[in-house]
Amino acid sequence: MHFNSIFSALLSCGLAAAHMQMSWPYPMRSPLDPQNKGSDKDYDMSNPLDQSGSNFPCKGYHKNTPWRATAEYKAGESYNMTVAGAATHSGGSCQLSLSYDEGKTFKVIKSMVGGCPLDFKYDFTMPSDVVNGHALFAWSWFNLVGNREMYMNCANVEISGGSGSNESFGNNYPDMFVANVGNGCSTVEGKHTVFAHPGKQVTYAGGLDASSPPFPKCS
Repeated sequence: MHFNSIFSALLSCGLAAAHMQMSWPYPMRSPLDPQNKGSDKDYDMSNPLDQSGSNFPCKGYHKNTPWRATAEYKAGESYNMTVAGAATHSGGSCQLSLSYDEGKTFKVIKSMVGGCPLDFKYDFTMPSDVVNGHALFAWSWFNLVGNREMYMNCANVEISGGSGSNESFGNNYPDMFVANVGNGCSTVEGKHTVFAHPGKQVTYAGGLDASSPPFPKCS
């Protein structure tokens, strides 16, 4: 997916001045996905999750959208995901996660602590010990400035070549960080979210590094 193509699609959808959204892999209901038609498109895809948590996770689309993989991944291989939009809210922190139980749990495969999504493309390696088969691939984001929000888009993906089981994968990878969705945990404006359990693949920006203390400290 080329950035020029994404930008053209954003303009045609009237989304160029919107918040941010995952543009690849195509999330469920994405207006950027050429296979989505009419009412299948969510033109508010870039909006945050409801603060009540009523549409957490995945804006609820994993429950009412027919399964169709928009990307295929091989364990151990390197890939990238992209985001699109204009309102980066001075960045923040993001995570990439996988769910194998229809969104009940999400396990982090990469964290971008600080400076996300100031870049529009993020590289990651699909771990060798992932589970084969259908999965939800999630991008989540906690913005640095503005309202205290959680952004999350989810894509249906197919994974092959993994050596893991549901049990081993669940034990080896941390839970996705969740806040600002009525769960008793809130981020703080102007302070970067530093994940207590960022996982095995981590990048840092915004003056943060591996020695930065977790923030906020939510149980």
